[in-house]
Amino acid sequence: MQRVVSGNAGRTLTFQIDRGGAPMTLTATPALKQGKDGFGNNFCHAVLGVSRSMTPNDIKTEHVDPFTAVWLGVKETWFIIDRTFSYIGGLFAGRECADQLGGPIRIAQISGQVASLGFMPVLHLAAMLSVSIGLLNLFPVPLLDGGHLLFYIFEAVRGRPLSARAQEIGFRIGFAIVVMLMIFTVFNDTIQLLPRLWAS
Repeated sequence: MQRVVSGNAGRTLTFQIDRGGAPMTLTATPALKQGKDGFGNNFCHAVLGVSRSMTPNDIKTEHVDPFTAVWLGVKETWFIIDRTFSYIGGLFAGRECADQLGGPIRIAQISGQVASLGFMPVLHLAAMLSVSIGLLNLFPVPLLDGGHLLFYIFEAVRGRPLSARAQEIGFRIGFAIVVMLMIFTVFNDTIQLLPRLWAS
């Protein structure tokens, strides 16, 4: 429920529920709100106003066999990929907050916070970062691996590689995009970090 709602701010969702044994169909539109996580970090998220139960009887741990674990890992990887593209689309549509983009400072900060929760949360974070960085590297931007693949596709279609001049221009554009993204994420990290430093 949380994953479905979080990626659909401003979109009308249809829910099939069971109330007292009677099926019901409800519609609701998640609203984008600014909030804080358990460590005090600001983040934007879509909400319906529904919260989960945290009582011990309602929290269950399910052990699965290795094959099922691999399949669940594939599904989790696909969720990260799908959520990434949904976030990028939401940025252009105004349904997501640009200040959620973070760089090395925020990664280090979150890693330290997650490490205080134990090994499994750190392992989950490492896997999520690996998938995210791998996906970013495959974007069709010259200078990244995805840009090289794009050049190879052009070469396959044209029957010959692009000229050295065209490749140089492409790499310069790719370099500019990567540098601008780095500057923007470091700026976001700094804006998030300054209030904490000021408070301390």
